[in-house]
Amino acid sequence: MKPGDVVVIGAFDDVPEHRFLVDEVFEDFVTGVALTGPLQGEYGEPELSMIVRVLDPEEVRLGTQQSQ
Repeated sequence: MKPGDVVVIGAFDDVPEHRFLVDEVFEDFVTGVALTGPLQGEYGEPELSMIVRVLDPEEVRLGTQQSQ
């Protein structure tokens, strides 16, 4: 995972699974901005354990997600 990647953040509390653009990667968390969902446009610092997967650039371009 690296800056510029789009990841899927797993659902938590009342927030559904959503896409997140990574700005910086640290030892146990990343920083960036939510791209979808109720937190869209909001800055966040999710822990690495919350990341379901890193999206392939083609998935990001097409705006689709593979089934898990």
